[in-house]
Amino acid sequence: MTWGFNDWYFNYGVFDFSEPFFVYRFVKGSAEYLCMGLPPQFAAAGMEGRRMVEQELNLTQEQAAKVRDFLINNARPENCRYVYQYLGDNCSTRPRDIIEMAVGPSLQYPAVTDSLTYRQMMAQCTRNSKWLQMGIDLILGPGIDQPLTIRQQMFIPMALKSAVDGATHVVDGKRVPLVRHTEVVVDGSEEGLDIEPEPWWATPLFAGIILLIVTAAVTVRDMSRRRCSRWLDVCIALLYSSIGLVIYFLMFVSVREATFPNYNALWANPFYLIPLGLMWSRRTRKALRLYHVINGTVAVLTIVLWPLLPQVANVAFFPMMVVPVLRAIANVHAR
Repeated sequence: MTWGFNDWYFNYGVFDFSEPFFVYRFVKGSAEYLCMGLPPQFAAAGMEGRRMVEQELNLTQEQAAKVRDFLINNARPENCRYVYQYLGDNCSTRPRDIIEMAVGPSLQYPAVTDSLTYRQMMAQCTRNSKWLQMGIDLILGPGIDQPLTIRQQMFIPMALKSAVDGATHVVDGKRVPLVRHTEVVVDGSEEGLDIEPEPWWATPLFAGIILLIVTAAVTVRDMSRRRCSRWLDVCIALLYSSIGLVIYFLMFVSVREATFPNYNALWANPFYLIPLGLMWSRRTRKALRLYHVINGTVAVLTIVLWPLLPQVANVAFFPMMVVPVLRAIANVHAR
């Protein structure tokens, strides 16, 4: 979110990708973003195809000076860094907090009309990218499935703009609109950069169904021979353990919001590495079968009991949950 004031724009969405271990720190939740003041000729850089709207706030001179002084001080090198959190402290919530600081308790937002959750709002933003939506659903747990207040909804810039549009506050004893004037600086799509929806055959759900069909076909063949196709078990173990390592890292190492708990850890976890070490020797066959009995049982219980859990699942996860059940049956049935 970019802010303008007296021909200067203050941007809370600046980061230095070249900083050491930036990607690791971003995933872990310790990456720092910057507040940076920019002259107007650079304010619209990179906004091609997007929509940039400037809202002039209806503030008193004292309130406007308070915002100005805060922004100038916050953009100083010693003050400009903050630890970015995608839900509670980002480039959209920072302007909200500054407005509240300047206006005070008389600020009144419009009433909430939709009982939305973080997941629902994210899904709206990623509706044309099912893979991105699946990634969000995979790594974020029930913490994003609670109804939001209008203030919490402002973690997305479009929701902040809408709330500010409908907000009021008291000036000289009268309740007046918070926004005095609105100007479209860059006339583009209100939805941002439009991307084409993925075709049905390139979605996570279709990929999950294909994985399930292949697994079912190989499992039927394995059961008729009472043998296990190690190549398939290796591929499944590598895929599910890789996903599980990410989930467990985010749950137990990361300080990110809403990553713990995460019930996806029941069906995608690092324990899939266990059969990789057990499937190559007859002496470990009993241990391998015990692993598959436990893993298959957990997968079945996860599928059956998921409607009772407080976390919303992506529809693509359910065929993926059935896969380890089938491989458990094949491995228990094998000689």
